[in-house]
Amino acid sequence: MADQLLPNDSEYDSILRQAVAVIDKTRHMIATTMSSVIGMAHWEIGKLLYDKKLESKHGSGVVSRLSSDLKSLYPQMGVSARNLWDMKKFYERFRCSDLKLRQAVAVLPWGHTLTLMRKFGNDDSAILYYATEITLKGWNRELLSSAISLKMHLRSDEPSDNNFRKTLPAPNAMFADEVFRSRYNLGFLGVKDPILETELEARLVDKVKQFLLELGAGFTYIGNQHVLEYNGKRSKVDMLFFHRGLHCLVAIDLKIGRFQPEYAGKMNYYLALLDRLERRQDENRSIGIILCAEKDRVEVELALEDMGKPIGVADYQLILPQEELKKMLAEEVEAFGKEQPIQR
Repeated sequence: MADQLLPNDSEYDSILRQAVAVIDKTRHMIATTMSSVIGMAHWEIGKLLYDKKLESKHGSGVVSRLSSDLKSLYPQMGVSARNLWDMKKFYERFRCSDLKLRQAVAVLPWGHTLTLMRKFGNDDSAILYYATEITLKGWNRELLSSAISLKMHLRSDEPSDNNFRKTLPAPNAMFADEVFRSRYNLGFLGVKDPILETELEARLVDKVKQFLLELGAGFTYIGNQHVLEYNGKRSKVDMLFFHRGLHCLVAIDLKIGRFQPEYAGKMNYYLALLDRLERRQDENRSIGIILCAEKDRVEVELALEDMGKPIGVADYQLILPQEELKKMLAEEVEAFGKEQPIQR
Protein backbone atom coordinates (compact mmCIF):
# COMPACT_ATOMS: atom_id res chain seq x y z
CA MET A 1 0.00 0.00 0.00
CA ALA A 2 2.85 2.35 0.88
CA ASP A 3 4.56 1.66 -2.45
CA GLN A 4 1.44 2.82 -4.31
CA LEU A 5 1.86 6.27 -2.75
CA LEU A 6 5.36 6.68 -4.15
CA PRO A 7 5.60 9.14 -7.09
CA ASN A 8 6.75 8.01 -10.51
CA ASP A 9 10.18 9.05 -11.83
CA SER A 10 8.88 12.21 -13.51
CA GLU A 11 7.06 13.37 -10.38
CA TYR A 12 10.06 12.56 -8.21
CA ASP A 13 12.39 14.53 -10.52
CA SER A 14 10.07 17.52 -10.15
CA ILE A 15 10.17 17.19 -6.34
CA LEU A 16 13.96 16.90 -6.40
CA ARG A 17 14.39 19.98 -8.63
CA GLN A 18 12.14 22.06 -6.36
CA ALA A 19 13.98 20.91 -3.22
CA VAL A 20 17.35 21.72 -4.81
CA ALA A 21 16.04 25.16 -5.85
CA VAL A 22 14.94 25.89 -2.26
CA ILE A 23 18.31 24.82 -0.82
CA ASP A 24 20.30 26.76 -3.44
CA LYS A 25 18.20 29.88 -2.78
CA THR A 26 18.72 29.52 0.98
CA ARG A 27 22.47 29.02 0.58
CA HIS A 28 22.66 32.12 -1.62
CA MET A 29 20.74 34.16 1.00
CA ILE A 30 23.05 32.93 3.77
CA ALA A 31 26.16 33.75 1.70
CA THR A 32 24.82 37.22 0.88
CA THR A 33 23.99 37.90 4.53
CA MET A 34 27.42 36.75 5.68
CA SER A 35 29.15 38.88 3.04
CA SER A 36 27.09 41.88 4.16
CA VAL A 37 27.97 41.39 7.84
CA ILE A 38 31.66 40.83 7.07
CA GLY A 39 31.64 43.85 4.79
CA MET A 40 30.24 45.93 7.64
CA ALA A 41 33.11 44.80 9.88
CA HIS A 42 35.65 45.71 7.20
CA TRP A 43 33.99 49.11 6.79
CA GLU A 44 34.06 49.87 10.54
CA ILE A 45 37.68 48.78 10.98
CA GLY A 46 38.67 50.80 7.91
CA LYS A 47 36.87 53.83 9.37
CA LEU A 48 38.68 53.34 12.69
CA LEU A 49 42.09 53.37 10.99
CA TYR A 50 41.05 56.37 8.89
CA ASP A 51 39.80 58.35 11.91
CA LYS A 52 43.04 57.62 13.78
CA LYS A 53 44.91 59.03 10.78
CA LEU A 54 47.14 55.98 10.48
CA GLU A 55 49.30 56.01 7.35
CA SER A 56 51.76 53.46 6.00
CA LYS A 57 54.78 55.66 6.81
CA HIS A 58 54.18 56.36 10.49
CA GLY A 59 51.40 53.90 11.32
CA SER A 60 52.87 50.64 10.12
CA GLY A 61 53.99 49.64 13.61
CA VAL A 62 50.55 50.22 15.08
CA VAL A 63 48.81 48.27 12.31
CA SER A 64 51.29 45.38 12.55
CA ARG A 65 50.73 45.16 16.31
CA LEU A 66 46.97 45.39 15.82
CA SER A 67 47.12 42.58 13.28
CA SER A 68 49.09 40.35 15.63
CA ASP A 69 46.70 40.91 18.54
CA LEU A 70 43.61 40.39 16.41
CA LYS A 71 45.04 37.16 14.98
CA SER A 72 45.50 35.77 18.49
CA LEU A 73 41.90 36.66 19.34
CA TYR A 74 40.35 35.68 15.99
CA PRO A 75 42.69 33.18 14.28
CA GLN A 76 40.15 32.30 11.58
CA MET A 77 39.67 35.89 10.36
CA GLY A 78 41.67 37.60 7.65
CA VAL A 79 43.28 40.30 9.77
CA SER A 80 46.78 40.46 8.33
CA ALA A 81 48.43 43.87 8.26
CA ARG A 82 47.90 44.01 4.51
CA ASN A 83 44.21 43.22 4.89
CA LEU A 84 43.82 45.91 7.55
CA TRP A 85 45.32 48.48 5.19
CA ASP A 86 42.91 47.24 2.50
CA MET A 87 40.01 47.86 4.89
CA LYS A 88 41.18 51.44 5.31
CA LYS A 89 41.41 51.83 1.52
CA PHE A 90 37.91 50.34 1.26
CA TYR A 91 36.51 52.96 3.61
CA GLU A 92 38.44 55.79 1.92
CA ARG A 93 37.30 54.69 -1.54
CA PHE A 94 33.58 54.52 -0.83
CA ARG A 95 32.95 56.82 2.16
CA CYS A 96 31.86 59.68 -0.11
CA SER A 97 30.32 57.52 -2.82
CA ASP A 98 26.70 57.47 -3.89
CA LEU A 99 24.48 55.43 -1.55
CA LYS A 100 23.52 53.05 -4.36
CA LEU A 101 27.17 52.17 -4.99
CA ARG A 102 27.90 51.75 -1.28
CA GLN A 103 24.96 49.38 -0.89
CA ALA A 104 26.06 47.41 -3.96
CA VAL A 105 29.60 46.78 -2.72
CA ALA A 106 28.50 46.20 0.89
CA VAL A 107 27.10 42.74 0.06
CA LEU A 108 30.03 41.53 -2.05
CA PRO A 109 32.55 38.92 -0.95
CA TRP A 110 35.71 40.68 0.22
CA GLY A 111 37.90 39.28 -2.55
CA HIS A 112 35.47 40.58 -5.19
CA THR A 113 35.54 44.04 -3.63
CA LEU A 114 39.34 44.15 -3.62
CA THR A 115 39.42 43.04 -7.26
CA LEU A 116 37.06 45.84 -8.30
CA MET A 117 38.99 48.45 -6.32
CA ARG A 118 42.28 47.44 -7.92
CA LYS A 119 40.93 47.14 -11.43
CA PHE A 120 38.76 50.25 -11.64
CA GLY A 121 40.04 52.75 -9.07
CA ASN A 122 37.61 55.68 -9.09
CA ASP A 123 35.38 54.43 -11.93
CA ASP A 124 32.07 54.31 -10.06
CA SER A 125 30.00 53.20 -13.04
CA ALA A 126 32.19 50.17 -13.80
CA ILE A 127 32.27 49.06 -10.15
CA LEU A 128 28.49 49.46 -9.86
CA TYR A 129 27.96 47.40 -13.03
CA TYR A 130 30.09 44.46 -11.83
CA ALA A 131 28.82 44.64 -8.24
CA THR A 132 25.26 44.39 -9.52
CA GLU A 133 26.09 41.49 -11.85
CA ILE A 134 27.92 39.63 -9.05
CA THR A 135 24.88 39.88 -6.79
CA LEU A 136 22.36 38.94 -9.48
CA LYS A 137 24.32 36.08 -11.04
CA GLY A 138 26.46 34.73 -8.22
CA TRP A 139 29.78 35.18 -10.05
CA ASN A 140 32.82 33.66 -8.39
CA ARG A 141 36.24 35.34 -8.65
CA GLU A 142 37.09 33.44 -11.84
CA LEU A 143 33.91 34.54 -13.60
CA LEU A 144 34.39 38.12 -12.40
CA SER A 145 37.94 38.18 -13.76
CA SER A 146 36.73 36.79 -17.07
CA ALA A 147 33.97 39.38 -17.30
CA ILE A 148 36.48 42.16 -16.59
CA SER A 149 38.87 40.83 -19.25
CA LEU A 150 35.97 40.87 -21.72
CA LYS A 151 35.21 44.51 -20.71
CA MET A 152 31.57 43.62 -20.34
CA HIS A 153 30.75 46.97 -18.70
CA LEU A 154 31.54 48.66 -22.04
CA ARG A 155 29.27 46.45 -24.14
CA SER A 156 26.09 47.96 -25.56
CA ASP A 157 22.70 46.25 -25.28
CA GLU A 158 22.98 44.70 -28.72
CA PRO A 159 21.15 41.54 -29.83
CA SER A 160 22.66 38.34 -28.45
CA ASP A 161 23.97 35.48 -30.57
CA ASN A 162 23.05 32.87 -27.94
CA ASN A 163 20.25 32.10 -25.48
CA PHE A 164 22.47 30.91 -22.62
CA ARG A 165 21.03 33.34 -20.07
CA LYS A 166 17.52 32.00 -20.66
CA THR A 167 18.39 28.31 -20.71
CA LEU A 168 21.27 27.84 -18.25
CA PRO A 169 21.79 28.67 -14.54
CA ALA A 170 23.39 32.10 -14.18
CA PRO A 171 26.98 30.98 -13.38
CA ASN A 172 26.91 28.38 -16.17
CA ALA A 173 25.48 30.93 -18.62
CA MET A 174 28.23 33.40 -17.85
CA PHE A 175 30.93 30.76 -18.24
CA ALA A 176 29.40 29.49 -21.50
CA ASP A 177 29.27 33.05 -22.80
CA GLU A 178 33.00 33.33 -22.14
CA VAL A 179 33.90 29.93 -23.62
CA PHE A 180 32.11 30.35 -26.94
CA ARG A 181 33.00 33.16 -29.31
CA SER A 182 30.80 34.93 -31.81
CA ARG A 183 33.39 34.35 -34.56
CA TYR A 184 36.06 31.73 -35.26
CA ASN A 185 39.03 31.93 -37.59
CA LEU A 186 39.31 28.80 -39.73
CA GLY A 187 42.08 30.20 -41.88
CA PHE A 188 44.29 27.26 -40.92
CA LEU A 189 42.19 25.19 -43.37
CA GLY A 190 43.73 27.07 -46.30
CA VAL A 191 40.36 27.37 -48.09
CA LYS A 192 40.33 29.90 -50.93
CA ASP A 193 37.37 28.67 -52.99
CA PRO A 194 33.76 27.78 -52.03
CA ILE A 195 33.42 24.26 -50.62
CA LEU A 196 30.63 21.90 -49.56
CA GLU A 197 29.67 21.38 -45.93
CA THR A 198 30.95 17.81 -46.07
CA GLU A 199 34.36 19.02 -47.26
CA LEU A 200 34.45 21.71 -44.57
CA GLU A 201 33.72 19.04 -41.97
CA ALA A 202 36.34 16.70 -43.43
CA ARG A 203 38.99 19.42 -43.30
CA LEU A 204 38.13 20.29 -39.71
CA VAL A 205 38.32 16.63 -38.71
CA ASP A 206 41.66 16.30 -40.51
CA LYS A 207 42.98 19.32 -38.59
CA VAL A 208 41.04 18.83 -35.39
CA LYS A 209 44.08 19.79 -33.29
CA GLN A 210 44.14 23.25 -34.86
CA PHE A 211 40.37 23.48 -34.51
CA LEU A 212 40.63 22.65 -30.80
CA LEU A 213 43.18 25.44 -30.39
CA GLU A 214 40.79 27.85 -32.09
CA LEU A 215 37.88 26.74 -29.93
CA GLY A 216 39.90 27.40 -26.79
CA ALA A 217 40.96 25.54 -23.65
CA GLY A 218 38.89 22.76 -22.15
CA PHE A 219 37.52 21.05 -25.27
CA THR A 220 37.89 17.32 -25.93
CA TYR A 221 37.04 15.95 -29.38
CA ILE A 222 34.62 13.00 -29.41
CA GLY A 223 33.92 12.52 -33.11
CA ASN A 224 32.14 13.62 -36.28
CA GLN A 225 28.86 12.44 -37.80
CA HIS A 226 27.95 11.20 -34.34
CA VAL A 227 24.88 8.97 -34.67
CA LEU A 228 21.84 9.42 -32.44
CA GLU A 229 19.16 6.75 -32.80
CA TYR A 230 15.72 7.23 -31.30
CA ASN A 231 12.21 6.05 -32.13
CA GLY A 232 13.47 4.18 -35.19
CA LYS A 233 15.17 7.23 -36.68
CA ARG A 234 18.84 8.16 -37.04
CA SER A 235 20.24 11.67 -36.70
CA LYS A 236 23.85 12.75 -37.07
CA VAL A 237 25.67 15.54 -35.27
CA ASP A 238 28.39 17.07 -37.47
CA MET A 239 30.96 17.34 -34.68
CA LEU A 240 30.71 16.41 -31.01
CA PHE A 241 32.95 17.66 -28.19
CA PHE A 242 33.05 17.64 -24.41
CA HIS A 243 34.04 20.70 -22.38
CA ARG A 244 35.71 19.99 -19.04
CA GLY A 245 34.95 23.35 -17.45
CA LEU A 246 31.30 23.45 -18.48
CA HIS A 247 31.07 19.69 -17.86
CA CYS A 248 28.77 19.09 -20.79
CA LEU A 249 28.57 17.76 -24.33
CA VAL A 250 28.96 20.35 -27.10
CA ALA A 251 27.40 19.72 -30.51
CA ILE A 252 28.59 21.75 -33.51
CA ASP A 253 26.51 22.00 -36.68
CA LEU A 254 28.47 23.25 -39.70
CA LYS A 255 26.89 25.48 -42.36
CA ILE A 256 28.68 26.92 -45.37
CA GLY A 257 26.12 29.66 -45.99
CA ARG A 258 24.21 32.33 -44.12
CA PHE A 259 22.38 31.46 -40.89
CA GLN A 260 18.77 30.37 -41.40
CA PRO A 261 16.20 30.36 -38.53
CA GLU A 262 15.31 26.71 -39.15
CA TYR A 263 18.87 25.73 -38.14
CA ALA A 264 17.99 26.58 -34.54
CA GLY A 265 15.09 24.11 -34.49
CA LYS A 266 17.30 21.36 -35.84
CA MET A 267 19.96 22.01 -33.21
CA ASN A 268 17.31 22.11 -30.49
CA TYR A 269 16.26 18.60 -31.58
CA TYR A 270 19.88 17.32 -31.57
CA LEU A 271 20.37 18.62 -28.03
CA ALA A 272 17.15 16.98 -26.86
CA LEU A 273 18.46 13.66 -28.20
CA LEU A 274 21.90 14.13 -26.64
CA ASP A 275 20.39 14.96 -23.25
CA ARG A 276 18.04 12.01 -23.42
CA LEU A 277 20.41 9.40 -24.86
CA GLU A 278 23.97 10.29 -23.85
CA ARG A 279 24.09 12.91 -21.13
CA ARG A 280 25.18 11.42 -17.78
CA GLN A 281 23.50 12.26 -14.48
CA ASP A 282 26.48 14.27 -13.24
CA GLU A 283 26.78 16.31 -16.46
CA ASN A 284 25.20 19.67 -17.28
CA ARG A 285 22.84 20.30 -20.18
CA SER A 286 24.32 19.82 -23.63
CA ILE A 287 25.13 22.99 -25.57
CA GLY A 288 24.83 23.49 -29.32
CA ILE A 289 26.83 25.80 -31.57
CA ILE A 290 25.71 26.55 -35.12
CA LEU A 291 28.83 27.51 -37.04
CA CYS A 292 27.93 29.32 -40.26
CA ALA A 293 29.58 31.56 -42.82
CA GLU A 294 27.45 34.61 -42.07
CA LYS A 295 24.76 35.72 -39.62
CA ASP A 296 22.45 38.59 -38.80
CA ARG A 297 22.41 39.01 -35.01
CA VAL A 298 18.84 40.29 -34.84
CA GLU A 299 17.68 37.30 -36.88
CA VAL A 300 19.65 34.99 -34.60
CA GLU A 301 18.09 36.48 -31.48
CA LEU A 302 14.58 36.05 -32.86
CA ALA A 303 15.29 32.45 -33.90
CA LEU A 304 16.62 31.54 -30.44
CA GLU A 305 14.00 33.43 -28.45
CA ASP A 306 11.70 30.47 -27.71
CA MET A 307 14.22 27.63 -27.93
CA GLY A 308 14.40 25.53 -24.78
CA LYS A 309 17.95 24.25 -25.27
CA PRO A 310 21.16 26.33 -24.88
CA ILE A 311 22.25 27.30 -28.40
CA GLY A 312 24.79 29.74 -29.75
CA VAL A 313 25.41 30.93 -33.30
CA ALA A 314 28.90 31.84 -34.50
CA ASP A 315 30.30 32.71 -37.89
CA TYR A 316 33.72 31.90 -39.24
CA GLN A 317 36.45 33.51 -41.27
CA LEU A 318 38.16 31.29 -43.81
CA ILE A 319 40.81 33.59 -45.24
CA LEU A 320 43.91 34.48 -43.28
CA PRO A 321 45.91 37.68 -43.84
CA GLN A 322 48.19 37.25 -46.87
CA GLU A 323 51.48 36.95 -44.96
CA GLU A 324 50.03 34.50 -42.45
CA LEU A 325 48.52 32.48 -45.28
CA LYS A 326 51.88 32.22 -47.09
CA LYS A 327 53.59 31.08 -43.89
CA MET A 328 50.92 28.48 -43.22
CA LEU A 329 51.10 27.09 -46.75
CA ALA A 330 54.89 26.87 -46.58
CA GLU A 331 54.64 24.93 -43.29
CA GLU A 332 52.03 22.62 -44.81
CA VAL A 333 54.22 21.88 -47.83
CA GLU A 334 57.20 21.13 -45.61
CA ALA A 335 55.13 18.86 -43.35
CA PHE A 336 53.63 17.09 -46.36
CA GLY A 337 57.11 16.37 -47.74
CA LYS A 338 58.23 14.85 -44.45
CA GLU A 339 55.20 12.59 -44.25
CA GLN A 340 55.55 11.07 -47.74
CA PRO A 341 57.08 7.55 -47.88
CA ILE A 342 60.41 7.12 -49.64
CA GLN A 343 59.91 5.75 -53.15
CA ARG A 344 62.06 2.70 -53.92
